[in-house]
Amino acid sequence: MFQYFPGNYVWNLSVNLAMEMGARIGEVDHVCRPLLEAAARGEDTGTAEFMAGWEAQGDTLVELAAEDEAAGRLLSAGEKLGRAATYFLTGERMQAAGYAPRVALYAKFRRTFDRGVELAGENAERVEIPYEGAVLSGILTRAPGEGPHPLLVMVNGLDSTKEMLFRTGPGAKLAARGVSSLCLDQPGTGEALRLHDLHAVPESESWATPVYEFLAARDDVDADRIGLLGVSLGGYYAPRAVAFEPRFALGVAWGANHDWRAVQKARRDREGERPVPHYWDHVQWVFGTKDLDDFFEVAERMHLDGVVEEIRVPFLVTHGEDDRQIPLQYAHRTYEQLVNSPDRELVVFTDRTGGTAHSSVDNGSVATDVIADWVAERFGGHLDGRVS
Repeated sequence: MFQYFPGNYVWNLSVNLAMEMGARIGEVDHVCRPLLEAAARGEDTGTAEFMAGWEAQGDTLVELAAEDEAAGRLLSAGEKLGRAATYFLTGERMQAAGYAPRVALYAKFRRTFDRGVELAGENAERVEIPYEGAVLSGILTRAPGEGPHPLLVMVNGLDSTKEMLFRTGPGAKLAARGVSSLCLDQPGTGEALRLHDLHAVPESESWATPVYEFLAARDDVDADRIGLLGVSLGGYYAPRAVAFEPRFALGVAWGANHDWRAVQKARRDREGERPVPHYWDHVQWVFGTKDLDDFFEVAERMHLDGVVEEIRVPFLVTHGEDDRQIPLQYAHRTYEQLVNSPDRELVVFTDRTGGTAHSSVDNGSVATDVIADWVAERFGGHLDGRVS
């Protein structure tokens, strides 16, 4: 994994995520070089400075995009706004849950992302799925040609958003293979948490079932070919949902997360890395718990022992061999317990392939190639790019 900040895994992870979303190395250096001293103080201190640096770079791109737009150069403007949105999100994601300025930055991020998509003419349609008096928002990327098409739902981990998933590129690769996709902010993530106060729940089928039914009712979706992918903590949510919502036709864990309760106990003992600063405040925000004891009671339910045995559809597990957050052993455990899947596969990314870090954040293209090909093969897609 690219390490701009020596010894600070959490900040380095954020930089790698930004680069996977399209950040340019010169702009990354411009933002991060003044932050080296702050990063050396630890992962939790200096996050306000971190946000200010990324926001300033985003603001510059917004100004440049406005100049492009005034000159009629809409595609260039859209590209710059897309990158600006990535920088706004990179800064916002690293803040403590109660840090008030992140609210305004998230709103700016959302406006910038949407305008960038519009000007660039991207294959990214906003979808809102009714849920518990609010909505679960998603980004739909359509496969070309006449439908209905198979579709892969892609859900977040603990601290990611649908826009992060969209920008890392699996949707475009799937579309080229004849498969539509929906990047979703499920409860506990993105808009669901920030705008609608919808908290995460261990029983992911509780929201996955209404998501499936909404999509299955669409004329452009093949109801018999809807799959579910989860990244990072989604490597717990997706297998659980596929186990208890059997209408999903396949599943993917992009980074296995078989026993999250054990991971939390290890993190409490300072074992393994964490994905964001202010970690214990963050998880309590995500799950809506009143204190750490309450959170650990919830986390105790978050494992897949006795769950993945219920999966009876094709399932892919991917994992990086050098994952410093979720040990590789959990990928093997998920795979070994998929005893009733008619078509199970485990792909471990190595130094030879790249993508060895957590959810392949060091080289996501390796994972998205494997995932897109595997899904398309099972959904009758086209691996040569010639979609009929």
